Amino acid sequence: MKILELRALRGPNLWSRYQTVYMLLDTGRMESRPTHKIPGFAGRIMKLMPSLYEHRCGVGRAGGFLSRLKKGTFLGHVVEHVALELQCLAGMKVGFGKTRETRTPGVYHIVYRYRDERAGLEAGKQALRLVEAVAGARSFKLVPVVQKLKEIREEGMLGPSTRSIVQEAVSRDIPYLRLNDQSLVQLGWGNKQQRIQATMTGRSSGLGVEIADDKLLTKRLLEHVGAPVPRGKLVQTLQEARAAAASLKFPVTVKPMIGNHGRGVSACVRSARELGAAFANARRICPRVVVEKHLAGHDFRILVIGHEMAAAALRTPAHVIGDGRSAIKKLIEKINSDESRGFGHEKALTYITADEMTESLLRARGWTLDSVPAAGEVVRLKSTANLSTGGTAVDVTDKVHPSNRFLAERVSRVIGLDIIGIDIVAPTLETPILDNGGAIVEVNAAPGFRMHLNPTQGLKRNVAKPVVDMLFGRESDGRIPIVAVTGTNGKTTTVRLITHILQGARRNVGSTTTDDIRVGNHVVLRGDYAGPGGARVVLQDPTVDAAVLEVARGGILRRGLGYDRADAAVILNVAEDHLGAGGVDDLDDLAKVKAVVADAVAPDGRVILNADDARVLAMGKNSKVPVVLFSLNPASSAVRAHLRQGGAVFTIENAAIVFRQGRLPVIPIAPLVEVPVTLEGKVAFNITNALAAAAAAYALPDVSFDDLRSGLSTFNPSVGQSPGRLNLIGIGGTDYLVDYGHNVPALLALKQVIDILCENRPAGHRRIGVLSGTGNRLDKDIRKLGKTAAKCYTDLIIKDSDRRSRPPGETSELLRQGALEAGFPKERARVVENEGGAIEAAIAMAKVGDLVVVQPDDVGAAIQRLLDHKAQQEKPGGAVAVKRP
Repeated sequence: MKILELRALRGPNLWSRYQTVYMLLDTGRMESRPTHKIPGFAGRIMKLMPSLYEHRCGVGRAGGFLSRLKKGTFLGHVVEHVALELQCLAGMKVGFGKTRETRTPGVYHIVYRYRDERAGLEAGKQALRLVEAVAGARSFKLVPVVQKLKEIREEGMLGPSTRSIVQEAVSRDIPYLRLNDQSLVQLGWGNKQQRIQATMTGRSSGLGVEIADDKLLTKRLLEHVGAPVPRGKLVQTLQEARAAAASLKFPVTVKPMIGNHGRGVSACVRSARELGAAFANARRICPRVVVEKHLAGHDFRILVIGHEMAAAALRTPAHVIGDGRSAIKKLIEKINSDESRGFGHEKALTYITADEMTESLLRARGWTLDSVPAAGEVVRLKSTANLSTGGTAVDVTDKVHPSNRFLAERVSRVIGLDIIGIDIVAPTLETPILDNGGAIVEVNAAPGFRMHLNPTQGLKRNVAKPVVDMLFGRESDGRIPIVAVTGTNGKTTTVRLITHILQGARRNVGSTTTDDIRVGNHVVLRGDYAGPGGARVVLQDPTVDAAVLEVARGGILRRGLGYDRADAAVILNVAEDHLGAGGVDDLDDLAKVKAVVADAVAPDGRVILNADDARVLAMGKNSKVPVVLFSLNPASSAVRAHLRQGGAVFTIENAAIVFRQGRLPVIPIAPLVEVPVTLEGKVAFNITNALAAAAAAYALPDVSFDDLRSGLSTFNPSVGQSPGRLNLIGIGGTDYLVDYGHNVPALLALKQVIDILCENRPAGHRRIGVLSGTGNRLDKDIRKLGKTAAKCYTDLIIKDSDRRSRPPGETSELLRQGALEAGFPKERARVVENEGGAIEAAIAMAKVGDLVVVQPDDVGAAIQRLLDHKAQQEKPGGAVAVKRP
């Protein structure tokens, strides 16, 4: 068996609303061997992975998948279930999966959910290995595979503290983006966003973080405001450390002056021998070391969020208690066998590991891991009480004395941090530490939440909630309006129209198209960004308060949508393009891909559908949100039925764009003659785009009919407002029309414009077409484009500028063949290697009265070349400009 494709889908996609892995699997000769025809297959795989018994697999009960194995199912289906279960065994609970046959026998679409992308992809590869091994009655070592997935999970998944904040945000419908492979996360979109990194927020004071990292400065600031801190000294040499310890008297605590998360800290150092190891440990973190008096008492952590105490815990470092018989390493193994402990962050507690810190602590007492402590003797294995190193925690939030609560909240303001962990050593927190001899030993920026979320004993505290409340208040969902636009043709023009309308309604819009990404009126990136990458750029921009996103078929198939849901989804049309690629073989397949956009809409959003396209109209049948139709035909049965049900429609009446809803009076929006993009109402496809744009803008809050009217009447198909879409440039008596259309439906629509522009041209004028085929289309589709071009133009200049993976000359030759098959004169079809050369060739052959239509791949470069030619023609001393008769 062979994996043909394997990729992670990061947003809503053709298969689900979840993040899923997509696998295209060729089962090869194993297609003829379903599970019931492989002797012993079911027994072997269940022995290897007994937890597969819990898979219901559509039967609705545990054992459902097992029954499928016994009755017979194809191995692609088994790979799906194994990929899911491998992730579950590695501590990543997942359950959604699908396996579907393709039109090629033995080749399957397999999708399954993932929690961590890298782990999900690896699970797919290992699942195939495991299934092949079981089918071949070979051994398979499951434990190391699961361990590898756990390690990948620990590297890539958010830690428990960050994850808790993200989960709390998601529970309140606040979206999120991971900004790196660590713990930097954006909550919310656009100008509503907030950022966190672990448990630091975008509001956390940089100065406060620096103060918290500097142990000596922290102590001085706290001393200045009367907070209790232990006595201590700053040292740089072991000799100075020994002198400080002698002055303070053992036991002492040794820690790096600058550091965090307990790294390099050694508590309760009792002798000169222990001091040497502790000093060396601290020096590895920072060359300057603090030696301070060790305080008797318990280790407490108070968590303060937004200057209010959120939780408190009693912490105990990892330790074992001797039984008089077992070696220390055996005692550690016994503790690690507790089901509540696991690898990394997978369980409430973490396995205790014997590392350098452990060995150093044991050496200081003259012990090794093979030493046998006396019964009841406590052996500390770590010098700090972090849960990540095997420590435990008991919730004491409700036992904190009001004076200690006040002190902690005051310290948070002194240090200047919105989230702070305050470490206190004291006999108890139930009495004021000012009275019981306790003191603040450390403060922490980005404190861990795990001890409060999942204490070993006591109440669990949802400390993520006050963080999200602090960042967003109790009402905001951190979202900005999103409009998504898809279809075969017209997407870019419609996006630009919607953007123009919203900008007129005082929105700062971020938009994506096949040409560029724009924020406001500024181009921020050039290129094709009609996919999830472009959406991510816009949604990350902190100045954007509305997003209008072009969504192309390729992005949906490759990665899914770049957002979780839109407020308005526009489906323009479904026509022939890209068929035969990515499993999209016909128009019904293509409609299913486009329908992903219609399905990913907010509960209070709108789906905007073209009532004149049967496949698009059908997307509204099962819509869970209100549907708004647009149509060139106000009397169509679909429009009439929708209005009878009280639905909203944008259509044409009396040569004007109007809005209708149910039986309410018609609301006129704008006469077509006042909508420039329609060329005085003569261009049907741009009338359709204008209707769709008006409907989409209407679906958003705070957009009025006056805003629609103003936006439609002031948007022009010009180089400035809509580059590459019906841009007409007159140069020396010749007209040059620049339009991006690259498929047969687009070219047929463009022919309508060409005919309009040529109505009054002199006899014998030429229609010169400069165009290329697109290499990732089927051969027959490229030839069909050539046949269509033959109906539009008198002369063809074919450029070989969009080959994709095809060899030079192949795409252009297919296009030329198509034109010749349609009877186009051979001598009037020439091939030019690149786009620039093709445009220059057109300029050279064009005469007064001719129309040159440039269908560019690089819109910006093509327009600039024509504008340079215009400037050359019109400058003094240049060529004489000739007016067209």
